[in-house]
Amino acid sequence: MERIGQKQVYDYLDSLNIKYEYYEHPEAPTIEIASQFYRGEGTTLCKNLFFRNHKGNRHYLVIMESTFAMDIHSVEKILHQGKLSFASPERMMRYLGVKPGSVSLFNLVNDINREVTLFVDSKLLTVEKVSFHPNDNRASLVISSEDMLKFIKNIGNNYEIMDLYE
Repeated sequence: MERIGQKQVYDYLDSLNIKYEYYEHPEAPTIEIASQFYRGEGTTLCKNLFFRNHKGNRHYLVIMESTFAMDIHSVEKILHQGKLSFASPERMMRYLGVKPGSVSLFNLVNDINREVTLFVDSKLLTVEKVSFHPNDNRASLVISSEDMLKFIKNIGNNYEIMDLYE
């Protein structure tokens, strides 16, 4: 069942001919809760973190494999973007169009001015499939990692694929 906020994600994926699997589940606002509903058949569950820089004039979406635990100081060192903090709920709504607990790669369809810079862990390009919320944490979409890269290249945001951890 399609929920409000998801339509723009499906429309965008359809426009790129990206096939996806849809799974509805109870609300999953954290990666720990989402992992309870995770369908692991060759799919990598992704963690999505939304940061702002110290001045508050730059915003970053960082995506990685869900089981990797990374502290904010490690993110700062790896991204070379200065002091970072987690973005407020107001900033999430303004830049990604979602409330906390629904942050995902697919939120970039809401970033009309392409103000959010995306950082993707390179290991996500080596797996078969990846899973993200479709602007609503009561569902998950599974796409191929190849189609994830297609989405990233077409959405228009600045992005960097990098090794976030060894």
